[in-house]
Amino acid sequence: MFAVSQIPLAPRDADDTVRVLLVDDQLIVVEAVRRMLAGHPDIEFHFVTDPHAARAAALRHRPTVILQDLVMQGCDGFELIRSYKDDDTLRDIPVIVLSMREEAKLKAHAFAIGAHDYLVKLPDQLELLARIRHHSQGYISTLQRDAAWRSLRASREELARANEELRRLAALDGLTGIANRRRFDEALHVEWQRGRRQGSPLALLLCDVDHFKLYNDHLGHPAGDLCLKKTAAVLTGQLKRPADLAARYGGEEFVLLLPDTDLAGALRVGDACRAGLEQLALPHPGAPCGFVTMSMGVAAIVPGTGETIEDLVAWADAALYEAKRSGRNRVHAAA
Repeated sequence: MFAVSQIPLAPRDADDTVRVLLVDDQLIVVEAVRRMLAGHPDIEFHFVTDPHAARAAALRHRPTVILQDLVMQGCDGFELIRSYKDDDTLRDIPVIVLSMREEAKLKAHAFAIGAHDYLVKLPDQLELLARIRHHSQGYISTLQRDAAWRSLRASREELARANEELRRLAALDGLTGIANRRRFDEALHVEWQRGRRQGSPLALLLCDVDHFKLYNDHLGHPAGDLCLKKTAAVLTGQLKRPADLAARYGGEEFVLLLPDTDLAGALRVGDACRAGLEQLALPHPGAPCGFVTMSMGVAAIVPGTGETIEDLVAWADAALYEAKRSGRNRVHAAA
């Protein structure tokens, strides 16, 4: 009667244990091989007497070497070896043919279809042990090398993700979650060069929360932090294009960078931001109007006409000063 069985000869070590799967329909051969391997703690022995169950047994036990007869009832041993090679999981497991026949043609054919070794049964115990260990160690080394490579690749990918996250966090303001001053400076230089190449306008809006020091004095810094977060949310809510950028410029100051935007378009965005914060109606005990507002200075230029980045920033800053001087809660364009 055909059977699939396992005779563990020692506790299994997933990394170093030699695992032998014997495929032979003669129980006398199974017992003889089992006796040869007994007493060797580095070897775990499995067997199957039904060749049609060999692949399933190999997938289940994951042997480091397969010992297999060529002539078994209802099965072509050569075809069985081919079936291992057609399976991605089994194809690299070394196969040692155990055959009653010592013929050069059989040996040549066995090697041609993927067998790693050929022994006439029953071989000498020392020779069998040496060949099992030799082929198993080669296979185990390959598995360990592949596992180490996968681990290294995973570590590199994880490191790359971590570095990308660090770069992302390094570009964000810790309080508001929008871009920080460093990220803004980088984007400004990139967009300046792009506008210069394409002859497209670039707009800059400097924003300042009105009477913010008084807000902190009356309500405390935690409330002030929340106010800045809500202001940042209002600004980002008005940005519709991927290249548009809102950043915290410093303290209660924010900046909007709008590529491909002329002065009229920038003024519309600025007024929408100002109105959006005004509509929140955040109570401000220290402000004349009683709620939080902001002032904005707007400048726009086509880069490459003789002016510099510093000029653009200075114009927006001067416009912001004028908005403050004129009464706050307004958007002022650079002259």
